[in-house]
Amino acid sequence: MIIIPAVDMLDKQVVQLVGGELGSEQIKIPDPFQTAASWVSKGAEYLHLVDLDAAFGKGDNLDSIEKIARDSGVPVEAGGGIRSEVTVDALAGAGVDRIVLGTKAIKEPEWLERMALKYPGRIALAMDTRGDRIVVKGWQESASVTVEQMFRIIEDLPLAAVLNTNVDVEGQKKGVDERQARDFISSCPHSVIASGGVTERKDAEILRDAGAVAAVVGLALYTFDLRPWEWEKPWHV
Repeated sequence: MIIIPAVDMLDKQVVQLVGGELGSEQIKIPDPFQTAASWVSKGAEYLHLVDLDAAFGKGDNLDSIEKIARDSGVPVEAGGGIRSEVTVDALAGAGVDRIVLGTKAIKEPEWLERMALKYPGRIALAMDTRGDRIVVKGWQESASVTVEQMFRIIEDLPLAAVLNTNVDVEGQKKGVDERQARDFISSCPHSVIASGGVTERKDAEILRDAGAVAAVVGLALYTFDLRPWEWEKPWHV
């Protein structure tokens, strides 16, 4: 399983929020491209980019995402507030490897299907969960569809993966929720990228053993509590 560093962008800066709450920034770094480049220089093989401004409906960071996708030297996945085909096309054209669709895809499954068929193997669905509910709009609302219902909807779509962020443990450095991870991954009809709670190597190993193909990690990397570049096989468990 690969570890993927998160580069979350808000107000043109890199931030780490606790539980997705505005004003809870644990980290603020002024240059997203330099931040991405620093992870690549440490051996990261893939990057996870999040446009928090777009997720919260207050502008976007598409310029930074496109620059990182073009010039970082590693493949990237990008998401956050992608609610139009025009934006999907722009990201695909900029070379984003996996385009992560969330709120609109959950609320309008027919749009998700159209994007997945247009870009087979390049669309990842973000299923962010709090408890047993899917949350949308920057984790501010619960979706009307359940996890199990969404699994049935996407079963036959040519998705690249499902990205599951466990909001209950995201950004809190308290570890992963093993039961939730195993339940979600074992039930999901697609490969799962897990996010939320990875604080030390054993958390990554729990997700690996549960069947995740990758783990997105944010705060623990920025505070150097987790140092996957120092492992015997860097960025892999």
